[in-house]
Amino acid sequence: MDDFKCRICGNSDLKYTGLRKGKRYCRKCITFRGQEPTNDFNQSGSCDYALNYELSPDQKRLSKELVDNFINGIDTLVHAVCGSGKTEIVLEVISYAIKKNLKVGFAVPRRDVIRELFLRFKSIFVHNRIVVVYGGHTRFLEGDLICLTTHQLFRYANYFDLLILDEIDAFPYNGNDVLEAFFNKAVKGHYVLLSATPSKQQIEAFSKNEKAILNLNKRFHNHPLPVPSISIHSGIMKYYYLIKELRRFLAENKPIFVFSPTIDTCEQTFEVVKLFFRGVDFVHSKCSDRNERIDKFRKGITRILITTAVLERGVTLKNLQVIVFGADHPLYTSAALIQISGRVGRKKEAPEGEVIFIAKRETNEMLTAIKEIERANKNL
Repeated sequence: MDDFKCRICGNSDLKYTGLRKGKRYCRKCITFRGQEPTNDFNQSGSCDYALNYELSPDQKRLSKELVDNFINGIDTLVHAVCGSGKTEIVLEVISYAIKKNLKVGFAVPRRDVIRELFLRFKSIFVHNRIVVVYGGHTRFLEGDLICLTTHQLFRYANYFDLLILDEIDAFPYNGNDVLEAFFNKAVKGHYVLLSATPSKQQIEAFSKNEKAILNLNKRFHNHPLPVPSISIHSGIMKYYYLIKELRRFLAENKPIFVFSPTIDTCEQTFEVVKLFFRGVDFVHSKCSDRNERIDKFRKGITRILITTAVLERGVTLKNLQVIVFGADHPLYTSAALIQISGRVGRKKEAPEGEVIFIAKRETNEMLTAIKEIERANKNL
């Protein structure tokens, strides 16, 4: 039996290897090859970020605790509810690390989210070089802050003094041993994990040190999380109820996300809904123009957007209402349903809204999501 361990992803299972000219190679990460940082970038050692709004007392407290943990060499899990302002919480530790001439990265699993975060960081750290790295966008690899997808971490072996990973429970990172290996190999110093819905295993991994888990159970505007309602319908009646609720929201001039579990059901739902309303569109992972479609929704050109999980995270829109059409589908875990519910009420000027689960039957995942949201609201 060959003694083999991939230097890139750590794979040692011979089932996922091949032979080329008598030498064994890894098939798990064979597609991850490319340019690496040259260390030519000269960091300024200065950072003066600016926000046009005040952080909440809880955000300020967690910001300080996060910096203290980093100084003391403590890797940290930030367990914060959807809409609590996790990005704002890490700004101070990012600034601290940049001032110390340390290499800083901010990673998420999905490119749509990292592109949006990149623009936010550019507007906050206006005097620093912020770069974004994702598939097809790898010209610039170094900066004061490197925003990247988890797929691109393979380029940064033993590189980051501070690596922040958001959405640790999201596809495709969660449960992907190759991407997890890339993350672990990229950390030279210490890391921060961010999630609204960490798994029990992830929480247990940090629970040995009481300072390693920072909890935030309220949104920055102190309003409760929207508690979903469940409406049971089947056959044509589920479409009747969907159209009825869409009419109600549109009459109140509120934009709506309709989540659908698969690409096929997304397009099928769109074909039905467009018969009744104007300003309807759909978006999923195979839409090459999805950024344009999302932008039309942001501008109010589209009022109803049928979507798969591509918009489950990282979206903040005023007055947004959410319907999960087919909430009993096996793809919808309680964590996914909590994330979807978290799209609603994220703006201070519009902190409330509705989340409706339309399904043929109640599932444990739906009920668990509701119970978890109610538990978080009790801690307000």
